[in-house]
Amino acid sequence: MSDALTPLPHQSTEAELIAVRRDKLAKLRALGVDPFGARYEVTTTPAALQADFSEGLQVKVAGRITALRDMGKSCFIQVGDIHGSIQGYIGTKNLTEQEAAVWKCLDRGDWIGIEGETFITRTGEPTIKVAKFTVLSKALRPMPDKWHGLADREQKYRKRHLDLIGNPESAALFVTRSLMLAEIRRFLQQRGFLEVETPMLQDVAGGAAARPFETYHNALGMPLTLRIAPELFLKRLLVGGFTKVFELNRNFRNEGISRRHNPEFTMLEAYWAFADFEDMADLVEELVCHLALTFCGGLLIDHKDDEGKLLRTINLTRPWRRAAYHELISAAAGGDFFDLTPSGRRDRCESLGVQVSAGMEDHEVIQQAFEKLVEEKSFDPCFVTRVSSQLVPLAKLSPGGATVEVYELIINGQEISPGYSELNDPDVQRERLEHQCGEETQKVDYEFIETLEHGMPPAGGIGIGIDRLCMMLTGAPTIRDVVLFPLLKRKE
Repeated sequence: MSDALTPLPHQSTEAELIAVRRDKLAKLRALGVDPFGARYEVTTTPAALQADFSEGLQVKVAGRITALRDMGKSCFIQVGDIHGSIQGYIGTKNLTEQEAAVWKCLDRGDWIGIEGETFITRTGEPTIKVAKFTVLSKALRPMPDKWHGLADREQKYRKRHLDLIGNPESAALFVTRSLMLAEIRRFLQQRGFLEVETPMLQDVAGGAAARPFETYHNALGMPLTLRIAPELFLKRLLVGGFTKVFELNRNFRNEGISRRHNPEFTMLEAYWAFADFEDMADLVEELVCHLALTFCGGLLIDHKDDEGKLLRTINLTRPWRRAAYHELISAAAGGDFFDLTPSGRRDRCESLGVQVSAGMEDHEVIQQAFEKLVEEKSFDPCFVTRVSSQLVPLAKLSPGGATVEVYELIINGQEISPGYSELNDPDVQRERLEHQCGEETQKVDYEFIETLEHGMPPAGGIGIGIDRLCMMLTGAPTIRDVVLFPLLKRKE
């Protein structure tokens, strides 16, 4: 018996598939058909028709061909977009010679318009009986694999358009994200908050302790930075008379990339005159639960691994826990943690597997213990209150002066939202910012200090990391799964 292997059927390369499609492109042009179409008036969308289907309607819809089954004398196609799809049926024996030639030039991935009457097949599938079709765009490259979509995770991020075409779960997630943003706006506007826009190009990067991206304005001959936070400009608006204000926009931080960090990210910041951090905590709790009920169907959010195995269920049932920063750390690191000397705290951290570097100040060691022993192990919502005053220079001091009137909301092992009783004493604010910047006082926004001297009302403020919020509510394992185009290292 021969040891020779039976040759496998030839698998077309991408170049060969592209060549076939380009040949069909040429045939369409030879037939007098514009392969890239023009305006096409529709009566409904594939998803809307599917959701509210009835027989006997005359409809016109447009979409991408996501499936095509040629059964000889009849063909079934699936036509859709990011919202959904509808089936179309066409009897090829009823086509003119011209129409049949054009039909043979169509592939999965092409965009077409179809017109006809709705009916339900013998298998119960809502369908359009196609009386007329129009080529709207010829796809020159093949779609992702019909059954497996775009499986390679890096390719999902580098070629998001293919991910959206081939993975209905990704498409649904980004539709949900868009609807969540609209609902956040509606929620705040119903409560009297006004949406504003503040500068993304700033002379002094303020509002957070982060490294900015730096750029240069040629006409003005001055260096500028992309904003790291909109906070200082929004507070200027409080001084100007706005009493409820919010901004939902992009921030930029020239720092690391990880499962929870992207250099460009979406942040909600809101400020409420005459309120405090407790009022802001109530507002955030109400908002997040409202989003969960609206988009997740309840307050129990399942998080699964890549294979669909349940990792944990996050319980958003109200009221959410509120606990003091120092109490949480003591419970995790030992009741005597804050009685130890700074070197003793370092030793305790090392013994608990918390890595601290030689250059860390004592408050940074404490914060490291919090992040590793408390934050990363907390999954159900917890408002962490009374944080060390050394960590938050823009919030009011608590009575006694050792802590500030803030919360840090932790859900799913990460901070989702900070909230403050905002500091509005200009002299204390100047002192705090100068201390934070050390010798680099050029990084202090003295124009902001001058603004405060005109009088800022007492106020509560919040920030919500929208990307992290979407991760938590949708069960996404990484921030790249909820950002349409995450920053990636350039391919060599």
